[in-house]
Amino acid sequence: MTGLSDSFQRPINYLRISVTDRCNLRCMYCMPAEGVKLLSHQDVLTYEEIYTIARAAAELGISKVRITGGEPLVRLGLPELIWMLRGIDAIDDISLTTNGILLSRYASELKRAGLRRVNISLDTLRQDRFEFITGSDYPLSQVLQGIEASRSVSLSPVKLNMVVMAGINDDELASFAQKTIDEGWHVRFIELMPFRGVSTKSSQFVPVSQMRKRLEVLGKLEPCNPSIGNGPAKYFRFPKAKGTTGFITPVSEHFCFQCNRLRLTADGKLRPCLMADDEVDLKEPLRGGVSPLGLKRLIEEAVTSKPLRHGLREGRKPRAGTITQVGG
Repeated sequence: MTGLSDSFQRPINYLRISVTDRCNLRCMYCMPAEGVKLLSHQDVLTYEEIYTIARAAAELGISKVRITGGEPLVRLGLPELIWMLRGIDAIDDISLTTNGILLSRYASELKRAGLRRVNISLDTLRQDRFEFITGSDYPLSQVLQGIEASRSVSLSPVKLNMVVMAGINDDELASFAQKTIDEGWHVRFIELMPFRGVSTKSSQFVPVSQMRKRLEVLGKLEPCNPSIGNGPAKYFRFPKAKGTTGFITPVSEHFCFQCNRLRLTADGKLRPCLMADDEVDLKEPLRGGVSPLGLKRLIEEAVTSKPLRHGLREGRKPRAGTITQVGG
């Protein structure tokens, strides 16, 4: 293993793999109200193709993998992929990002297959708002059951991701933070990222500086180190809290200087940056019989093209793709 570094000398050791562009929710910041044009079955990478790409990436230096979507648990047989990835010696951490709707059904099986931990997207603790934000009528209780099921089988730490939106759910900041004190939740507050085609507005953006100020009523936040993870969050803890409070600042304080990741879309495009349009096609070369060395060279090409930073603060957005399509 030689290790991967981009042209700015950032080590690249983390691969996010989208296994589907389909989702059982239509979250307002993620998917347009009218939906997206879904990939056909033959356009989506098979588990065997994902394994081949992950193995080549691991031989170059990738050691951590996160499974995303869309909603990854709507794809049949996901534990099989987890089991396959677990067999790659160089990969030492496999995690999952999910909306939690189906998690209670699969948590135990995923754990047995080799999954280590989960991140669950949850933006409200109120059923009416849950329906409004997600564009669905699923009961919020299913997500809460997924949280408990994950904790019960030690998919830990279970992290809760809340996208904070002014006038939508920002009045629940303290309620989520209180969960870190009372119930040991690990909550991460995320700044709203602008994507084309979704229904959120710039006026709904809440910077982390405001979030922190509004949480002062619960006590002083003390910095702490995460027990495990590869993400950009900065972690804190309230006095006597068993859980942690994290903040992710993709807009107000970008963390591009320490970005260590690549993203593989469900249709086989390797993207070096979530908020840029550059990508390298791996699916067609793979199906055309590319050699292991040729596949590695394509992965290295994507790493080399990784930009120094995104252009959100300058108003530059990706021209194509929503979060559900690029596997944010």
